[in-house]
Amino acid sequence: MLDLTGRLTHFANPKADTKLAYSQSQKDVLSVAASVDAIRDIKTWPGYAVTPLYSFESLAADVDLARIWYKDESSRFDLKSFKALGGAYAVARQLQLALEQKMGIRPDIADLLNGSWKTEVAEIVVSCATDGNHGRSVAWGAQMFGCGCVIYVHRDVTEGRKQAMEAYDAEVIRISGNYDESVRQADADAKAHGRIIVSDTSYEGYMEIPKDVALGYTVMLAEIVEQLDGEIPTHVFIQGGVGGLAAAVFGYFWDLWGEKRPRFVVVEPEKANCLQQSARAGKPVVVEGDLETLMAGLACGEVSLLAWKILETGADDFMTLSEDAIPLTMRMLAKGYRHDQAVEAGESGVPGLAAAIRARQSGEFSAALGLDRDSTVLVLGTEGATDPELYQQLVG
Repeated sequence: MLDLTGRLTHFANPKADTKLAYSQSQKDVLSVAASVDAIRDIKTWPGYAVTPLYSFESLAADVDLARIWYKDESSRFDLKSFKALGGAYAVARQLQLALEQKMGIRPDIADLLNGSWKTEVAEIVVSCATDGNHGRSVAWGAQMFGCGCVIYVHRDVTEGRKQAMEAYDAEVIRISGNYDESVRQADADAKAHGRIIVSDTSYEGYMEIPKDVALGYTVMLAEIVEQLDGEIPTHVFIQGGVGGLAAAVFGYFWDLWGEKRPRFVVVEPEKANCLQQSARAGKPVVVEGDLETLMAGLACGEVSLLAWKILETGADDFMTLSEDAIPLTMRMLAKGYRHDQAVEAGESGVPGLAAAIRARQSGEFSAALGLDRDSTVLVLGTEGATDPELYQQLVG
């Protein structure tokens, strides 16, 4: 019998109600209808391929669940992360808008890819702050479409992740502060130098571009729906961060499935749980401190305001997970659990699965989350070994 260690905390969202309709204000952030163009465009990119959805039958049997589905994003384009979909799509959208404002013509994706606007695009510079994967997507998108790129990373971003962005010709600037301070620095410098910020988090005065980032993620969600072939999970466990991915996942499925939607569970590191703390406070709050966590992509202290419009009533549960569960889960996946598919999973890609397993191993948490032997759980393995050196240290 699998015995996965790790501390959990749980907070049931008092504002959540599975019978609530997906509101128009939430649809203004993300909707199934708005996703159509993004899905169509991204499927034309070089190297696009559907990523696998695995059914972990042995693992589900051992933890006494009816089904565990695992969406494996470790092969998404060359970036090994779902983030490839969001940042690069938002870059394309900003280039289209910038050229339309300047030239009076909005080029389509094919024109950008074939270099028809090469000279004009080369004059545009995009920028963002990142823990790693989003910045890599922005840098990749900038290289693919031919514009300049400046990326800001904070003190805890590994050198391997920094070099991965530089490999796509981005200028990468490291600051001495944490992630949220890097966001503010990137924003200030963009205003000073005329750059376009392409961020996956929203804040006062910056709301539209993160919507495009989230729409890019819907490619993955549309694939999942097709792969489920009519089945609807009872539970979805998803990593937190600033909330952008969780909001996209919950919003898309809520809009699509309505009252049949799954129970939505957000999972965060213990030291970077801005979403759980916001739910407890009933409004967005900031988590102060160094936000140090092995789950580097989730080291965020400020909630995306757009994401909160969906998560405030759409997330049913908020959980935190301790660090010790992460390497254990990564090693289990790397070997393949009994007869299940072996999977390369990075440290920020496994918290949802780890929390689902740990919760089911506890009678208290199983009861709190409504998990039983008939439950079908969907988790998103959002990244592979995006930092190969760290992956080898953790998995061996």
